[in-house]
Amino acid sequence: MASGDFCSSGEGMEILQQVCSKQLPPCNLSEEDLLQNPHFSKLLLSVSQHMDESGLSLTLAKEQAQAWKEVRLHKTTWLRSEILQRVIQELLVDYYVKTQDRNLTSEDKKFHETLEQRLLVTELTQLLGPSQEREVPPLLGLEKVDLLELMPPSEDFMWMRARLLLEVEEQLKKKCFTLLCYHNPSSDSDSETLKAAKVWNLAEVLVGEKQQCQDAKSQQKEQMVLLEKKSATYSQVLLRCLALLQRLLQEHRLKTQSELDRINAQYLEVKCSAMILKLRMEELKILSDTYTDEKVEVHRLIRDRLEGAIHLQEQDMEKSRQVLNAYEVLGEEFDRLVKEYTQLKQATENKRWALQEFNKACC
Repeated sequence: MASGDFCSSGEGMEILQQVCSKQLPPCNLSEEDLLQNPHFSKLLLSVSQHMDESGLSLTLAKEQAQAWKEVRLHKTTWLRSEILQRVIQELLVDYYVKTQDRNLTSEDKKFHETLEQRLLVTELTQLLGPSQEREVPPLLGLEKVDLLELMPPSEDFMWMRARLLLEVEEQLKKKCFTLLCYHNPSSDSDSETLKAAKVWNLAEVLVGEKQQCQDAKSQQKEQMVLLEKKSATYSQVLLRCLALLQRLLQEHRLKTQSELDRINAQYLEVKCSAMILKLRMEELKILSDTYTDEKVEVHRLIRDRLEGAIHLQEQDMEKSRQVLNAYEVLGEEFDRLVKEYTQLKQATENKRWALQEFNKACC
């Protein structure tokens, strides 16, 4: 892909599978996301060119590999000295156990005493450390020269060293055979020569098994990434299905329900109108049965008389009001006129009420 081109959907998915699954942290990207962001796939490809499969930059990965190489070298050196130290400690422990049987020869006693003395003086010398770098007084006032005087004679040391090599070799051979039998129990019945041959290849076998475990872990990691991708894909598919079901529900079920509700509302509206008309018809029927033509004519005559009486009362009230306005300034005469006006007004109100009740009865 050219540096200035956008990657297509197929190339984008290939980058997503190769780069994101091996070099970048797991990311839930789909083909649709890459199509909407065409520059993003190009960015992934550019970033992957500066990273290794572990996600580190190439420079940092190189420095890390060199550091691990040095760590393994120091670790191997330390393990060698640690194994030798433990084997010597085990030889001394075996010597202390054998002293209880009192069957040791003079050579065995001399060997173990020389070894113990040499080991003890060496450990004490290491505890003191270099004299030129020490700022505090030495422990118990001892110097390294004082400890070196306690070293066994050089002849005894050389003799002990030659025998120690054989003892250590024998002890390591036993441990190797024990490890071989633990790894492959069927080798317990083999001869010593065959066991030695198997021990010689045991390291390669263990390295192969370790590589198989690492390959299995890598495959498991890839399967986990694939599982996460599938889970994300399935989740998106399920969400799309739910959205589709929701849309179908809204478009069909809810639409049908709204149409049904509209029809029911129209039916109830027509039914309500019919009930109102029926009530009005019953009301008119009751009125027609109650008020005949003769009763209506009588009520009309009564209403005319009441209206005439009300008209007369209103004329009287108007006259009284005029008189009241004319004699407003009078004292007792004015009170009498007010009382008369009040009585006339009360009578007018009573007749008006009677007329209204009569009108209601006629309707």
